[in-house]
Amino acid sequence: MARTAIVTGGVRGIGASIAKALKAAGYQVAATYAGQDDAANAFRQETGISVYKWDVRSYDACVAGIAKVEAELGPVDVLVNNAGITRDAMFHKMPPEQWKEVIDTNLTGLFNMTRPVWEGMRERGFGRIINISSINGQKGQAGQANYSAAKAGDLGFTRALAQEGARKGITVNAICPGYINTAMMATISEDVMQKHILPQIPVGRLGEPDEIARCVVFLASDDAAFITGSTLTANGGQYMG
Repeated sequence: MARTAIVTGGVRGIGASIAKALKAAGYQVAATYAGQDDAANAFRQETGISVYKWDVRSYDACVAGIAKVEAELGPVDVLVNNAGITRDAMFHKMPPEQWKEVIDTNLTGLFNMTRPVWEGMRERGFGRIINISSINGQKGQAGQANYSAAKAGDLGFTRALAQEGARKGITVNAICPGYINTAMMATISEDVMQKHILPQIPVGRLGEPDEIARCVVFLASDDAAFITGSTLTANGGQYMG
């Protein structure tokens, strides 16, 4: 029987590539989203992947949503915590709501999604938790105190939970993408790209969403059973901390 995977924020960008790659690898995949019904429906029609709508900021919504996925697809074996937002501002101009919205989505969302699947994974003796952090959680970024704090918190969460899951057959790992060629990057002018972004990346190009997806497929596999508590950097050499 195929294993079941949930990918949060799974209908666009990196998340969509992850969901499609897991399906191609033989998983039953549920892709979650919080808004943009049109994009979600188009993704479902294109891929045949089941889509589910809830906000990872709400623990109750996550519990209910995961229960629906498990009723329809089976117990969750793989959880990819990919959902994330940015609300950028220099710190002296950042209002509390911008801080809270990012922390609630990008950090507390990991608790809200992982806690409801954790006990089932422990009972079955198998689980894969893969947290999509960021290069900016490793090195920090001006104008992103909220985002960098949340993504750094994701790494602490990964390392602590890995220790708790290890004897129960559950691995917990993180991936830190650098600059990836998504719709968000497409809004950056060619001048800024050539003068300020690409010179920071030793390989001289943006990463592709499929490259992050392949990292996820590996960490979800049986081949990665001895890897836990790790941070896989996928940034073209931009940061090697």
